[in-house]
Amino acid sequence: MGEIVQDGAPVADGLEAVRARLEDFGREVMAGAVNRPVQAVNGGLYLRGLLEQGPRKSLEPICERLGGEADYQSMQQFLAVSPWDAAVVLRNVAERVLPAIGVEAWVLDDTGFVKDGRRSPGVKRQYSGTLGKIGNCQLGVSLHAVGQRGTLPLGWALYLPQE
Repeated sequence: MGEIVQDGAPVADGLEAVRARLEDFGREVMAGAVNRPVQAVNGGLYLRGLLEQGPRKSLEPICERLGGEADYQSMQQFLAVSPWDAAVVLRNVAERVLPAIGVEAWVLDDTGFVKDGRRSPGVKRQYSGTLGKIGNCQLGVSLHAVGQRGTLPLGWALYLPQE
């Protein structure tokens, strides 16, 4: 079978270049957010696992997709108990991505999450644009930077009604 070529370049070479850029990006955004090198490696692997093809984005299928590169127990520890600073990761991502998308607007938006019970925090009968009516739901509020070349979510919060 012949080599697959897209835009005059072998696809395999293109995929390897994308993988290398993604790994560099993962290292850059984890810089300063983690205490140990293994945390940065696991953070990069987790990012890659989320982006690679596959319907399930939970840890076990991610580790399967990554083959021998990801150790389930080490990845589980990274996600469950390893201390790392999400605010530093978000700042590093913003510093890298915002110039690339050419921010033209800031969007503050809410999203309704329909709920049947009352056990989740913030659930109440309230208006949800997602539903288009009043219903039993949670509301999440997000801030996004928007440009011609993309959108970057910058923050999220669960809206908690006063009561």
